[in-house]
Amino acid sequence: MNRNEPTHHMRRLGEVLRELRRRAGLSQQEAADRLNYDHRKISRIEKGQKPDYHGMRAMLDTYGVPFSQWEPYMEMYSRALEKGWWTKYDVEDQGYISLEHDASKVCDYQVTYVPGLLQTPDYIRAVLAGARVQRSKRWIANQVEVRLLRQERLLGGEPLELRAIMLESALAQASRAQLVHLEERRRLPNVTVQVLPHRAGFNEGQFGAFTVLDFPAKADRSVLYVEHAAGSLHVEDPSKVKVARLNFTHLSKLAMSPAESAEWLGRLSAER
Repeated sequence: MNRNEPTHHMRRLGEVLRELRRRAGLSQQEAADRLNYDHRKISRIEKGQKPDYHGMRAMLDTYGVPFSQWEPYMEMYSRALEKGWWTKYDVEDQGYISLEHDASKVCDYQVTYVPGLLQTPDYIRAVLAGARVQRSKRWIANQVEVRLLRQERLLGGEPLELRAIMLESALAQASRAQLVHLEERRRLPNVTVQVLPHRAGFNEGQFGAFTVLDFPAKADRSVLYVEHAAGSLHVEDPSKVKVARLNFTHLSKLAMSPAESAEWLGRLSAER
């Protein structure tokens, strides 16, 4: 994981501090002057860099938050300091795992691969082995273990809801074992799997893979997550997330229904 990448809780804290500053009628420069900060530090904090403990308290005071109302903000600060279980594995996740960890629903559209939450260990290893940069066996083992631990969110109490759509071509390299695994997972009540066939033609999915994540807390805005060659984008602008959600809905209508997808996967599995 890129250790400089802010977690979901860090970004949420930064958003809240930005809103408090604006409510106080202060620009970043004015807030920086009162706190004896460089204005660039205020900008970094509002983008997800953690303030230190005393800095957090000073910001609440500067922004006019009564001491009696500090508790929820300090609790949010404490959550931002927490290290996720995945950090000990030193994986490169582009800041995604913290989002998924806190999410209650994930809508995942994939063009090239089976979605990560539905991959078998052998499939994960094959994908990682195909990367341009050669990695150590330990690094690959950590990646596999983390992905399998993430998949546990689909099981047990309060499971993660997953809606997955993948292109037909994404299954071209899938083994029979991977296809059988997809069949097993799609039977879970919280998992929906759909296959987008070639006959669907050009559509909104041609621009690439994307994921929309929703969270249980009303205060947490949905996030559009997009990976690219140089990193990733975390988009929280409601208007842009709405467009992505509409695109996902459109793709789900173009795709085979869950029942048709299950039948298609069964036939493909029998052929392997």
